[in-house]
Amino acid sequence: MSCLTLCESNPGMNKRWGIALATWGGLGYFPKGQGTVASAAAVAIAYGAAEAFQVAPAWFGLAALALSLPAIRSAVVSVEHFGRHDPPQVVIDEVVGQWLAVAVVARDSWQSWVASLVLFRFFDIVKPWPIRKLESLPDGVGIVADDAAAGLCAIIVMKVLQYFSVW
Repeated sequence: MSCLTLCESNPGMNKRWGIALATWGGLGYFPKGQGTVASAAAVAIAYGAAEAFQVAPAWFGLAALALSLPAIRSAVVSVEHFGRHDPPQVVIDEVVGQWLAVAVVARDSWQSWVASLVLFRFFDIVKPWPIRKLESLPDGVGIVADDAAAGLCAIIVMKVLQYFSVW
């Protein structure tokens, strides 16, 4: 069963809600740098929650996992709507990947928060092997999987930096 079939059989993921989720409430319509804007917003939400409500950053890793299936479904709806594979307006994949990267930040270190953003964007833009290969997965899976992998790569580098007490 493909993701498209799942979307069509899920009345809760209608086109309007699918597009709203995929564009992260409209951030995907920024004229330039949509992925960076969405990633920065994802970091800002996580940082705000950590500061205001004492939410541990690790919870955003779990939130990313919980958001993955709806992200894939909304990506499928968006591909059909925008008429191209991985349209730039679809930024929910950046949110998933960025929240994975945020999961290991040192809550009291602003450098750690910035590093999570820079590292995630680096891996998302450069797409070293095998991240680029994940883009070719079918339906919305490829759209989300490469960003999730970029987030996981950022986690690895963040943990190495933490091991060497960079912050």
